[in-house]
Amino acid sequence: MELGLRGRTALVCSSTKGLGWASAQELAAAGARVAVHGRDVRVAEEQAALLPDAVGLGCDITTEEGAERLAELACESLGGIDVLVLNGPGPAPGTAAELSTAAVRSALDSLVVAQATLLQRLLPPMRERGWGRVVAISSTSVEAPIPGLALSNLGRPALMALLKTLAGEVAAEGVTLNAVLPGRFDTERVRQVNQASAEARGVSVEEVLAGSLASVPARRLGEPEELGAAVAFLASERASFITGTALRVDGGATPIL
Repeated sequence: MELGLRGRTALVCSSTKGLGWASAQELAAAGARVAVHGRDVRVAEEQAALLPDAVGLGCDITTEEGAERLAELACESLGGIDVLVLNGPGPAPGTAAELSTAAVRSALDSLVVAQATLLQRLLPPMRERGWGRVVAISSTSVEAPIPGLALSNLGRPALMALLKTLAGEVAAEGVTLNAVLPGRFDTERVRQVNQASAEARGVSVEEVLAGSLASVPARRLGEPEELGAAVAFLASERASFITGTALRVDGGATPIL
């Protein structure tokens, strides 16, 4: 399927590995010029060198200042951004009863404030050009809270509410805003969560993984490229009538329609 992304520019946040990297690969394969982002500019540049016509950008986007800097670097490097893929590191695991005020503030800074800053900088030019795509890599916690991930359960729905509100405001201007909600994928983040759960419960990581897969009808972890393909489609010309939507990519695990 031709996605209509040839010659478009795309900034993929936190894309040196995992689901962000898979998304950058799929967008590049569709013909987009991609900005690969990571905290370490050296790593970002090394990953970008693996893609055709890509650049690597390095800065910390868990703060408002870092997000401002990334928007500036991306526009300087690519001459403007047509596709923005919002992604970032998830907050530390923990229960809701253990939350501190400082942890809540930190989670909201990294999961909502930084993304809102990028939107403030990059959405207006999309509206002026009459074409733009925003896709957030979120989590199924938007629809059903995940035990042990209280901070993620708090911040990710807040960002989704912002995207849904914005989607209705800019739809007539050719700009769409959507999210993908990944379930359990074979990524470093999932391995870290499984490790934390195993330590908290006093069991093996293998036992935690087996328990997780028992709740996934597909009976396997997702492959990152499967999520990347969903991101690329939502960023495409073909998805121009899809906006304000959250697409679940979880092997059927979330127990709601």
